[in-house]
Parts: sequence; structure tokens; C-alpha cells
Amino acid sequence: MLEDRTEHPCQVVDMSPGNVALRTDRIGMPGEKVIAYIDHIGRIEGVVTRTLQDGFAMTVIASDRKKDKLAAQLTWLANKHELDLPEDRRHERVAPRNPTSVLQLTDGRQYQCRIIDLSLSGAAIEIDVKPAIGVQVMLGTMRGQVVRHFEDGVAIEFAVIQRPETLDSEFNTRRA
Repeated sequence: MLEDRTEHPCQVVDMSPGNVALRTDRIGMPGEKVIAYIDHIGRIEGVVTRTLQDGFAMTVIASDRKKDKLAAQLTWLANKHELDLPEDRRHERVAPRNPTSVLQLTDGRQYQCRIIDLSLSGAAIEIDVKPAIGVQVMLGTMRGQVVRHFEDGVAIEFAVIQRPETLDSEFNTRRA
């Protein structure tokens, strides 16, 4: 989201705890404030430092604590595939009292689904269609992407770690 509050899709080209290079159709101007929602990372605030041929670079504005957390997230993301680490299971799985929900694709198509279980970081859903791995989706009001297929459905990783209260209000959860 640029300073004029317009939102534009972007892709991270390069990232460190202090800087991000983004590929995007709408190039921010140097000095302009930016808020980026980055999958697996969450909300990042910053200021455009320079323009690139197909985007711009920005400096991250965050506390030292937030930058330390960002460094840890980036390290984990960079190493999880090389080390063939299993899916991150840091968060307890819960089952919704009412498992019926709607999965929406970015093009507006919507599909009824049944939530098998969910955690603060993602959900497993039973669904008749199987969007491709990497496809951006909305499960209720939670933004995420498809990360795995299984026999009866797909697994979704939320774009940001959710709060327990959010899961409770959105899906009326209980412990699995």
C-alpha cells in the first residue's frame, strides 16, 4: 500500500531485516511511505529509498526487537527447504464448532469447504477443487496461500500468524 492508500500486488525480489526490494507494477517514489503485507512475514512498514526498473527498494522502519524477529523469520524461511525441514507445527491445532466455510480465490471464485482443523498459522480444509500450490486465497477473512494438497483437500498457510481471539471469533474454535 502506497502513501496515497492505493494497494498494488508485489513480489519480494530481495529482503534483509532492514531493506526490501519489491517488483511491482506501480513504483513508489523515493521518500514515500509504504506498508507491505508479505507472505510468511506479515506487515512491514518502510520508506522508498530508490526506484528499480520493475519496482522499488525500501528501508524497513521497525524497532530493534521487530528487526530481530524479522531476521529469525528470514533465516528460517531461507533454510527450511535446504534442510528439508518438516512443516512448522509450532501452533496447536483446533477444530471449529461449525466447520463450514468459504474459500475464495483472487479472481473472485468461491467454493464451499469444510475446515478439518486450523492453527494460528494455517488450516487444513476439505474441498472439491484443488487450487494450485502457491495460489493466494481467502478462508473467511484470513488471507493465505495453498501450500499442500492431500487426498480430500488442501492445506493453507495464513499470510500472518493469527491471534487465538481471531480464530475464536471467525471460526468458533475449540481444542482438537
